[in-house]
Amino acid sequence: MMASLAPLIYPAIFAAVLLLLNVLYLLVFGRSISLDRKMNRRLELLSRGGRREEVLEQLRKETTRHRSASGIPLYALLADKAQKANIAYSPKALIAVMGLACLFAFAGLTFGTRTGLLLRIVLALGMGVGGVWFWITRRAAKRIALAEEQLPDAVELIVRALRVGHPFVSAIQSVAREMSDPLGSEFGIVADEASYGRNISESLRDLADRLDMQDLRFLAVAVSIQQSSGGNLAEVLEGLSKVIRARFRLLRRVSAITAEPRWSGIFLSAFPLVVLLIIQIVAPDFYDGVKGTPAFMPTALVVFVLLGANVLFMKIMTTIKV
Repeated sequence: MMASLAPLIYPAIFAAVLLLLNVLYLLVFGRSISLDRKMNRRLELLSRGGRREEVLEQLRKETTRHRSASGIPLYALLADKAQKANIAYSPKALIAVMGLACLFAFAGLTFGTRTGLLLRIVLALGMGVGGVWFWITRRAAKRIALAEEQLPDAVELIVRALRVGHPFVSAIQSVAREMSDPLGSEFGIVADEASYGRNISESLRDLADRLDMQDLRFLAVAVSIQQSSGGNLAEVLEGLSKVIRARFRLLRRVSAITAEPRWSGIFLSAFPLVVLLIIQIVAPDFYDGVKGTPAFMPTALVVFVLLGANVLFMKIMTTIKV
């Protein structure tokens, strides 16, 4: 028996698809889509000489373009994640990138494997569409996590501005000036909309819906209640900031406590697949004696269904919502 590296080609092609997506995104948009810059994108556009209303219109288009295209067949599966990730591609460009990823995967399967044409097409579609979905999901999770970390600091900055006598719109503008992306540009949109006459609580509700953050919804509700019934908004927001920080501390404690069972679940879920991969590499003819039997395919399907159920059950058991 000779070792075979063929089973490693498929994950290598999928990894190459993900690398292609990242490289292409950086080549097209460069540093303008980076989240680790100190100056947020709104301030950068203003510093280039853009007028305030033009920058507002551009940012509003960017924050709604994927949501407005959710009616495109099959694109609705990506629209929500792409909006949360604030993907700089337009919907049509993103579909084109998905097609390019499928072609790239098909070329890799053609030159690197001996699979049949129909199977290559199916695998290429799965790798291209799945790769784009995985890439967008990761970027959305990273952006939302960063926004959640920034929110307590943003609320505290608003509280300090209110206590020195600034109106609430000016406090929002201070967040837009001082914070980096994603919240810097997002609060800048809220401040500009309020300056042009829109109700600021409605702008905050739209922001909470765009980012799908419960804490931002609490902020919008607090501002709405204060507008309708009055009260000390600085004290309310200070309490909200403390609640957000306390929840984050609890989340980190829960994450630390559940780290061992989560990694155990990952290990138990991945171990059968890793063993199967090793067998296919070390002894590719290991199953040749039973492949032709009538019970092989039904048994294999049952095994993979049970593996899928195991992954789902482990995910449920190790996920604790706070």
